[in-house]
Amino acid sequence: MYRVLASRALRAKSLSDNKASSFLASFTSSRLNHSIPFATVDAEEISGANPAEVQSFVQGKWIGSSNYNTLLDPLNGEPFIKVAEVEESGVQPFIESLAQCPKHGLHNPFKSPERYLLYGDISTKAAHMLALPKVSDFFTRLIQRVAPKSYQQAAGEVFVTRKFLENFCGDQVRFLARSFAVPGNHLGQQSHGYRWPYGPVTIVTPFNFPLEIPLLQLMGALYMGNKPLLKVDSKVSIVMEQMMRLLHYCGLPVEDVDFINSDGKTMNKILLEANPRMTLFTGSSRVAEKLALDLKGRIRLEDAGFDWKVLGPDVQEVDYVAWVCDQDAYACSGQKCSAQSMLFVHENWSKTPLLSKLKDLAGRRKLEDLTIGPVLTFTTEAMVEHMENLLQIPGSKLLFGGKPLKNHSIPSIYGALEPTAVYVPIEEILKDSKTYELVTKEIFGPFQIVTEYKKDQLPLVLDALERMHAHLTAAVVSNDPIFIQAMIGNSVNGTTYAGLRGRTTGAPQNHWFGPAGDPRGAGIGTPEAIKLVWSCHREVIYDYGPIPQGWELPPST
Repeated sequence: MYRVLASRALRAKSLSDNKASSFLASFTSSRLNHSIPFATVDAEEISGANPAEVQSFVQGKWIGSSNYNTLLDPLNGEPFIKVAEVEESGVQPFIESLAQCPKHGLHNPFKSPERYLLYGDISTKAAHMLALPKVSDFFTRLIQRVAPKSYQQAAGEVFVTRKFLENFCGDQVRFLARSFAVPGNHLGQQSHGYRWPYGPVTIVTPFNFPLEIPLLQLMGALYMGNKPLLKVDSKVSIVMEQMMRLLHYCGLPVEDVDFINSDGKTMNKILLEANPRMTLFTGSSRVAEKLALDLKGRIRLEDAGFDWKVLGPDVQEVDYVAWVCDQDAYACSGQKCSAQSMLFVHENWSKTPLLSKLKDLAGRRKLEDLTIGPVLTFTTEAMVEHMENLLQIPGSKLLFGGKPLKNHSIPSIYGALEPTAVYVPIEEILKDSKTYELVTKEIFGPFQIVTEYKKDQLPLVLDALERMHAHLTAAVVSNDPIFIQAMIGNSVNGTTYAGLRGRTTGAPQNHWFGPAGDPRGAGIGTPEAIKLVWSCHREVIYDYGPIPQGWELPPST
């Protein structure tokens, strides 16, 4: 048996070396030809006259469907992408594919360990591909077509994805499975702790980061030895479909990942019937709570975030702080789970031109360069209605924005609103639960609440934070160590930035990003996040002996 396994390992290494040589040759060729060998679409050419088609992938092959979900271009309303969605009657191949993966995974520390090296190689090749300007631009433009955001924001998503892949090149994948040993009670006994895969798993991700979120979670699942079924919001799934093709080009075994386009009802059917060992869900809190019940807790969540920023008593660098506040609230039209939803302004900042600078910065944003753009999950009417409800609170006022965008062709199923800020007095926010729920309702768009607190009102701020349900990102903008200590010590947000340059958005790949305060909370991007989400602990206790000399059968106990 050992010889068979060793032989397989040698063959796998030889195959990997051959693939590497072949990849480098085609990589060089693709550069010379200025082509993108894996791509099946041209981001610039997709239009109503030339629609793109998105397929699913299962059991090693791409498949279509007779059921098409035709997507409207968020900027002009043209039907420009046809997504071949799997219907409920067509889920069996996906269920069967997941069932083919055992609970102990496709690899683990005792089984097919050469696959840890394989995924280090795949990461290396994929990172090299994303470093090519033409490939990076391809994904940047494709992201812009389906989730309109500025070129810089879309390019940042591609950059973070590439840096993540670079972080897990070479031996770094197997380092994720590092074990530990503890001496036993007697000679021959030793306990070893291992990181163990779940086996068949599912990943469900949203529209706002079409590449970064699904790719980072997908690779984390694969690194640890799982077999994932990936579902991305159909509005943007074309981006990950093309990334799947890139990964296959870079050596991803075709049987390792399935990719499905479907509506939520069909995916829910798969989750219930396939019974995956673990599901990662990123998206709305409402769906997250439903899935947690459906899946009996076998789930990790990175759900909604009503994220806050507190400006401390020490005022400095007003221009810089105003710019970061604008970026946090309105970049990507506010469609980030980490977007600044509520700004607590210390009275000392109210004596500065901070709010007028915020208004000026928001006024620079325009549809032409997509620094403001379509809101894909809230209509204009819904956002305006929410604003009007807030303005009925005593003492509230519109600071800026609040008007629909003009001179555009954004279809009415999406939202189009100026960057908006509404001031609500902190005493009114905390007056009763109904008002608090209204003020802290997450609007996934260019919308924020601003309030002011005085020196003796910090307990009110902390009370407002304690009542919140989502604890994703936060920022404490201050260089006062005593103030920072008080804020961090009395809050729970999983990704908190503290200091003058504190922000709520723009998380890179080099630190944990995820909520805290919930045992179901998922992280993304770091070794700790990958191990937490995509593996569990297994303890193996070796007890070889020898049996003590003169051992005799003891009495029953």
